[in-house]
Amino acid sequence: MKLRWIVPAAVLLLAGLALGGYVYARNRTGSIYHPRAPFVPQANPTLPKRKPGPERFTWPLYGYSQNHTRYFPAPASLRPPFRRVWAVGGSSLREFPPVLSENRIFQLTDNGTLTAVDKWDGKILWSRQLGALSASAPAVGGNTLYATVLARAAGSEEGRVVALNVTNGHIRWSRNLPSRTESSPLLDHGRLYFGSENGTVYALEAASGHTVWTYHAEGAVKASPTLSGGVLYFGDYSGHVQAISERTGRRLWLASSEGALFGNGTFYSTAAVMYGRVFLGNTDGRVYAYDQRTGALDWAYQTGAYVYASPAVTNVPGLGPTIYLGSYDGHFYAINARTGHVDWNYDAAGKISGSATILGGIVYFSDLGTHSSYGLDIANGHVLFRADTGAFDPVISDGHRVYLTGYSALYALAPTG
Repeated sequence: MKLRWIVPAAVLLLAGLALGGYVYARNRTGSIYHPRAPFVPQANPTLPKRKPGPERFTWPLYGYSQNHTRYFPAPASLRPPFRRVWAVGGSSLREFPPVLSENRIFQLTDNGTLTAVDKWDGKILWSRQLGALSASAPAVGGNTLYATVLARAAGSEEGRVVALNVTNGHIRWSRNLPSRTESSPLLDHGRLYFGSENGTVYALEAASGHTVWTYHAEGAVKASPTLSGGVLYFGDYSGHVQAISERTGRRLWLASSEGALFGNGTFYSTAAVMYGRVFLGNTDGRVYAYDQRTGALDWAYQTGAYVYASPAVTNVPGLGPTIYLGSYDGHFYAINARTGHVDWNYDAAGKISGSATILGGIVYFSDLGTHSSYGLDIANGHVLFRADTGAFDPVISDGHRVYLTGYSALYALAPTG
């Protein structure tokens, strides 16, 4: 009598899944390059014309500009070493940077408190509790400030969007939302745009909060929508990137990430749009570049861990068009915007979650793992500045000072020269 081995169906299924997973991972990880993809050369932006004096300057949005390149053309004099002018402390985490309008700086801390600070002396002008939890930067336009709230009350799964008077913090209008939101609002021509965790992207009348249109993505929209040429770009937690009409909310294209094992990675990163491309990071470890017009994948660079950070983009003498961002692998990367190849990287020895900002010839970022902030030369990655504080998005500027967001405090820094 011959013995027959009977293999349980469950074992065969597990073996098949393991083999399939191996093949999937092998084919869907690593970097991807399409060297013939279209590329549109663009010059770096310059400072807008404004009335004389630093008190007239506005840093209105998360990432400074509507296309979220996170590049500010600071003068050459704005460079380290710095001296501390003032500091505003607290016990709550400061996850997102402030915005600035004339002599006021506005920052939303993670405990849902929105504070206005005099940029000259650090004096608190007013403070408002908007909810129990927030993780976004406000937006400012004219005499109105706009902010989103993750949780209206402790343990709540419902968010809120609020418009306030910049002078005294009085609420102009407030709208409760059916889900949480940590999408930093974008303001353009009387409309306010932001996403939410149930996948709804809102276009509201900035004056009243009334709905203009809504768009429904397949996953949570954590990022701030990015605007370029009348089109909004953003990724979601289903692993898709989409372009929709600013005017109507109609989808123009939808693209997918190449995916993590057994599914798409998620997009937390806010997109930067420049050179005819849409750049953003993904939790599958890649940095992606999509064609701005069609959504076709131009390239994808694989880092060693999650990429939550949003790219900062500029045209660098000697390097050309370059994007900058960090990864949870602890490295900060300068990547050629045309080819997707790395020009240089800096090992911060921690994990980088927040986004970088370029002030002139220096790119600043914070390391969540070591609670440190750095300023690197954009051409070669040499360290020009370091502070033993910071966690996420570190700096904004008015061209005269640098305003550094530490772990739980905001600092005004001025060049010692």
